[in-house]
Amino acid sequence: MRPSAMRRLRRREPSFHLFSYLRQINWFFVLLVCALAGVGYIALYSAGGGSAKPFAGPQLLRFMGGVVLMLGTALLSPRVLKVLSWPIYAASITLLALVLRMGHVGKGAERWINLGGFQFQPSEFAKIALVLVLATWFSRVNWKRVGNPLNLIIPAVLTLVPVVLILKEPNLGTGTIVAVLGAVMFFGAGMRWWQIILLVAPVPFLGNFIYDHLHDYQKARIDTFLHPEHDPLGAGYNILQSRIALGSGGMWGNGYLHGSQGQLNFLPEKQTDFIFTTIGEEWGFSGALIVILLLGLVTLSGMVMAVRCRNRFGRLLALGISMDFFLYCAVNLSMVMGAIPVGGVPLPLISYGGSAMLTMMFGFGLLMSSWVHRNQTDKIEHKLDYH
Repeated sequence: MRPSAMRRLRRREPSFHLFSYLRQINWFFVLLVCALAGVGYIALYSAGGGSAKPFAGPQLLRFMGGVVLMLGTALLSPRVLKVLSWPIYAASITLLALVLRMGHVGKGAERWINLGGFQFQPSEFAKIALVLVLATWFSRVNWKRVGNPLNLIIPAVLTLVPVVLILKEPNLGTGTIVAVLGAVMFFGAGMRWWQIILLVAPVPFLGNFIYDHLHDYQKARIDTFLHPEHDPLGAGYNILQSRIALGSGGMWGNGYLHGSQGQLNFLPEKQTDFIFTTIGEEWGFSGALIVILLLGLVTLSGMVMAVRCRNRFGRLLALGISMDFFLYCAVNLSMVMGAIPVGGVPLPLISYGGSAMLTMMFGFGLLMSSWVHRNQTDKIEHKLDYH
């Protein structure tokens, strides 16, 4: 490369100074994330019976560590992330395989492994790893090549491997989300509509086959979703109590720490899967609507950052992280309202859980990295990679 061209390239490169990067971070997005975590602390404080123990305090510490992780990840350049994407994906697959051999059993499924006294759920990490590796793969494949079905074989395998391993835990809810997330990445990369239709068309016809191969507790969840009143003290207990709690909140709620279903422990899993029910019972429809608006703003902000990225890798990475957050929110809210079967999916940044919190904050760090490097075009990125 000639010296004059190199000088022009350096002028167009983003600055590598720490304070320059910090100025480029989307602090409005960071504020939204902190607001959601604040809502989570308030809700978990209530779920703990008006005490920071055992839920709110540990969750706050995790969030503080997550903020450091998010800002640290935001400093990584696309070149570094591309290099790390394959080892991260390989590590996620290894952890998923270890779960099947030595995982911790809980609630009918083998989903956790112990890492130095910390229970870690690899399926949460696998979602982010899949988004990262698919963004890396598709960033080097132009739009015309994506239209060739032969060029979709490798990314399809990359998607199916974690989906199959997660379904074998078994974890139908997260496995389905990972599959949909992979499909979103394919579409964002330029996959044609007719190809997507061909992939999705057989799914309804496989319904009976899929149902016959579900575990008993998964079949019970579907049956309970259709007829929860048939077993109000057994399989239908969770969703019926959730509906009662949401309905009792009315417009303005029963008051903080005064929810009957939550405070009297009628509501199961009130700190994890059904944390939104606790919010709706105590703060009513108005409070629940504010939380939904906050969740929507985080998703919308992520999508805006994806659209404004000038390089393909950043767009796909921001799209994948934003859709991951959206899918988890949509599934959890639909679940607690009785619109879909209960699937054990947490509400991001609000539900209690270390794996979900830290992996989501890592994902937000990747999203922020794509925003910090948004002005780096594909042409410049190619020159930086190979010269």
